[in-house]
Amino acid sequence: MVKLTFESSSGEAQTVDGQVGESVMRVGLNNGIGEIIGECGGGLSCATCHVFVDPGMLDLLPPMSEMEDELLDGAMTDRRPNSRLSCQIPLSPDLDGLRVATPERQM
Repeated sequence: MVKLTFESSSGEAQTVDGQVGESVMRVGLNNGIGEIIGECGGGLSCATCHVFVDPGMLDLLPPMSEMEDELLDGAMTDRRPNSRLSCQIPLSPDLDGLRVATPERQM
């Protein structure tokens, strides 16, 4: 199990467990994180699972693909240097304790 903390746009934090290999988006959906929509189900086509990753853990994530980069440019909330699509972040033991913040709006 990997511990993952979601911080809502209002500052409320919820720590949940996820399985290695599971996406951050899927963990959020399975645990009722309301600001994660995941409209495309993780198909990398909607940007409704936008999150802001703890900057101290960015280097532990897989590289961003060109498609993810393009989708973040069109996301509802302006992108930041630590923006990622949560469907593109598979959990690994190295990410235990990962903290992500969700934007106020995804759509």
